[in-house]
Formats: sequence, C-alpha cells, structure tokens
Amino acid sequence: MLCFTSDYIAGAHPEVLKRLNETNLETLPGYGSDRYCDSAAEKIRAACACPDAEVFFLVGGTQTNQIVIDTMLQPYEGVIAASTGHVNVHEAGAIEFSGHKVLSVESREGKLSADSVAKLCAGFYADGSHEHMVFPGMVYISFPTEYGTLYSLSELEAIAAVCRSYEMPLYIDGARLAYGLSGMGNDVTLPDIARLADVFYIGGTKCGALCGEAVVFTKHNAPKHFTTRMKQHGGLLAKGRVLGIQFDALFSNGLYDQIGAHALTLAARLKAMFAAKGYRLFIDSPTNQQFVILSNDKLEALSSLVACEVWEQYDSEHTVVRFATSWSTTAEELCELDKLL
Repeated sequence: MLCFTSDYIAGAHPEVLKRLNETNLETLPGYGSDRYCDSAAEKIRAACACPDAEVFFLVGGTQTNQIVIDTMLQPYEGVIAASTGHVNVHEAGAIEFSGHKVLSVESREGKLSADSVAKLCAGFYADGSHEHMVFPGMVYISFPTEYGTLYSLSELEAIAAVCRSYEMPLYIDGARLAYGLSGMGNDVTLPDIARLADVFYIGGTKCGALCGEAVVFTKHNAPKHFTTRMKQHGGLLAKGRVLGIQFDALFSNGLYDQIGAHALTLAARLKAMFAAKGYRLFIDSPTNQQFVILSNDKLEALSSLVACEVWEQYDSEHTVVRFATSWSTTAEELCELDKLL
C-alpha cells in the first residue's frame, strides 16, 4: 500500500541512522550532558544566528508544547492559539491538563493575524471583570500551520509587535520547520524566527529523526531549572545522546535543508498531479501537506490501495483528504499514485 498519511511514517533518514550506529558503543553521560548534545546545540545556534540561544532536546512535540507553555505561563494565564492550532485540536487537551486554557481565536487558512491577537487582548483588559478571567499570557503559532500554510515575514513581525506591546512571549511550533523553510514562496529564514520568537522548536520527529525536538530560547529567557521541569513532565530522555546525535547529524552538511527541499520538490509534483487530473485542492498549501477534495466514492475506492489522512468533511458527498510528503517519499511512489488516480 502507498502511504501518504504523514511525515513521520518512516523511521529515520539514513544519515541519522548512520551516525547513531557509528556512536552506538560509545559510553556517554546522560540527560543531554554529552558532547553530541553540546555540538548539536552549537550548530543550531550558528544556524539561527543566535549565539546566546539556550537549546534543550525533548522527546516529542506534545511534550515540548506542554512543557514550554506550562513553564512560561503563570498559573492564571492561558495561551492564545488559532482555533485550528495543533495545541487546540490535536493534543488531547495536554495544555489544559497542565492547568492552562487555550484561548482560541478564529483563523484564516490556519493562521492567526496580528489584529485578531490585539483585539482579544484589548477586549480582555477593557473588561472590568478581567481579574476573574484567564489572562492572555502567550501567543502560540506553528510554522507551517495545520493546513500547511505559511506566515510571511511581515505577518510574523506584526504578531511579534503585538506580543511585545502586551509583554507576552511569542512561541513558534516548528514540528515541520524544515518543510516550512523550504516552502514555495517562503520569505522567512531561521534567523528571522530566532529574532522574532521568544521561544521556538526545531522539529526532528517529522523531519528525518527517529524522535526528538530541539527547543530554542532566544532571549536569555529559559524558565528557571528548565531541565528539572522537563523531567517532571516526562520530556527528558535519560539517553539524551539519542537526541543530540540525531540533531548533530541533521545540522551537519546542510542535511536539514536538504530534507525540506526534497519533500517540497515532491509536494509540488503531487500538487501538479492532482491539478492535471482535475481534482480540487481545499487550500493552496505551499508546503509538504497537500489537502485534496475527493468524492466519497473515490476515497472509498482508493482506501484499499493508498493510505492518506481524512481531514474533514467538505460536504455530504466529498471529503478533504491530506497527502503528505517527507524525506522518505520517492518519485516512484508518486508515479504509482498517478496511475491509481
């Protein structure tokens, strides 16, 4: 069966596995205190053009979002996110489980706007009863969004300006960052993200690693005893080397950029393939996630041959389906899909 359900369906990029195998018998200290974690952190600082950044390696995306949000917010604060945002719809209430409310805002094509954030904050502080309400304490966005869309540099700058005016940190979820940075028409760089965000993470799980994410605090603002709090939340790996070695490989010889570029090249072919056959796209995604409107009959016919992600109902006769490419997608797989369509 052909599989386009997500970008973490395969194991790890061969170069990452090679480095894990080469270092397998080395004896190293645990919990991220090994030389590979140090090397990976230094390479990430260089790539971000942020030499003073504080870098931590965590086990997965949900743990990362929960730990960052919980440790940066006061107990009476919540996090502003798009109604379609990952922390609002796809993390099983992990943020609320930690005691913080997700303050959802309607979005357009998965994106928050600076105006919507400013309107929420202004309305909150204008309410005479706001001391009895959940304070907006952080803004969460993802790059790319849940719908594969991208913020432009000007949009990010505008959101960051609103955050500064209300003294709220801007947190960028980079689970698919490699695919966002390589996105068609993207004008945002990794140094831009480091400059504008107070904290962000570089996704490994969906971008060539077996597992793991790299959290980057950019303004000397890591919460006190962050490693201790990572452990309290179950996000700290005893064999921290596993994460450090992987990110050291991903940020050597341009591999992270190559992974993004490969997935985007095939995503462009995928998009053109659907268009040539008369299929409608639900949204014009410039990244590795492509959302296609299929008739329910077509979806049923394909389901035994092609694995894809059912995203949402379009109408009574059609369904929005997501096809995702990744570092492991091949041109041969696209040819096979083309024949089936």
